[in-house]
Amino acid sequence: MNFDITELGVQEKYRLLNGGVTPRPIAWISTRSKYGVDNLAPYSFFTVASCNPPVLLYTQVTQRSGLDKDTLQNLRETGECVINIVNSSLLAQMNKTSASISLDESEFDFAGVDKIGSCSVAPFSVKASPIRYECTLRELITLGDLPAGGTLVLLDVKSIYVRDDLYNEAGINQVLIDSVGKMGGDGYSLTSEYLALDRP
Repeated sequence: MNFDITELGVQEKYRLLNGGVTPRPIAWISTRSKYGVDNLAPYSFFTVASCNPPVLLYTQVTQRSGLDKDTLQNLRETGECVINIVNSSLLAQMNKTSASISLDESEFDFAGVDKIGSCSVAPFSVKASPIRYECTLRELITLGDLPAGGTLVLLDVKSIYVRDDLYNEAGINQVLIDSVGKMGGDGYSLTSEYLALDRP
């Protein structure tokens, strides 16, 4: 079956892209508003944009209302965030932080997420996250402001936390990290099985 993009509605395009490009890593992003409210929200359109300089990228999909989500608004106003990597033990709390709550309420409190002070930025980090990237805003690139359009958010990495047992001379232990991936719809993938192949 082949789909002609010109014949598809917004939701059809979203489902085909969101459901086919899987599994996707999850950026659980913590920010702080200019009023001091701590925000925490998951984003699965997320990847590494560059290693030198170290830059991460996530996409803010435009809501039907056309309004920015709290994360993007906070980044515009303060320029700082933490990307917390999600493992299976944090999955339920991470999912709970995707709920829409009042602007003056913190998702840390709403979802019962333990927080810890960050090293180089003001927003808190998720204490139990195995890997955390403290970042500052580098650039925003708007691709479309219609519903389901996107804003690419480029973030300069300033500090990286890796849990002690995960790191050795070879780098981050890919088996122990236990990272979670996003599938289409309400689905998630777990890294309970790991396979390594030598590159030719």
